[in-house]
Amino acid sequence: MELKDKVAVVTGASAGIGVAVARTLAEAGVKLVLTGRREDRLQTLAADLPTEVATLAADIAASDTPERLLKLAQERFGRADVVVNNAGVLTIGPVDTIDLDEVSQMIRINFEAVVRSSYVFARAFKAQGSGHIINLSSIGAYLNAPMAGVYGGLKQGLEGFTHALRMELAGTGVKVGSIAPGTTQTEIFREIRARGEKSWDEYITPLQPEDIADGVRYMLERPERANVARMLLFASADAH
Repeated sequence: MELKDKVAVVTGASAGIGVAVARTLAEAGVKLVLTGRREDRLQTLAADLPTEVATLAADIAASDTPERLLKLAQERFGRADVVVNNAGVLTIGPVDTIDLDEVSQMIRINFEAVVRSSYVFARAFKAQGSGHIINLSSIGAYLNAPMAGVYGGLKQGLEGFTHALRMELAGTGVKVGSIAPGTTQTEIFREIRARGEKSWDEYITPLQPEDIADGVRYMLERPERANVARMLLFASADAH
């Protein structure tokens, strides 16, 4: 895909990997629709990017958010070409104390919202005969870890869904793939740190959000004949 003047929707764009993806795509000349819950951060980022940007402060878990994002892209730029489903949260803990409401919210954000967004944009992309869906997975999809079973299970489910969708859309002009980062230094570990515990990115030299953004750009820039269905991007020191 020639990225200049394409239109990309990026979820979870108010921090971490979402910010890095927005910056990397903006540098390539992509027009952006950015969403996240923190409007002030979205506005600050938009003002700092060298491209046209539309923002939507919204809860990605709300059932109407994907439709609103697609409509915003179409109204502002005439179309959408890419969706990067990046938004995600991490809730872990022992059976006796884990917050079940937070677990339910993680299910909505990490799986249900991605599925809904993927379908909404897949329909639009299929109708126009082109488009690219990239879903952010995790090293957690390939691990079994105590106290993180729901997080890992959701990522496993996301991998399965993403590749089934890729197969369904083969030959339509719509590409679908996932990128599974290893340990990355982002705000996702803030809840662990808030409990006074050592977070996963403190045990090794972690990836930086820019590393994941570079992977997203690489996936998008493959020629029309090639689709990167799955990318595993681990920190060099990660032994998983």
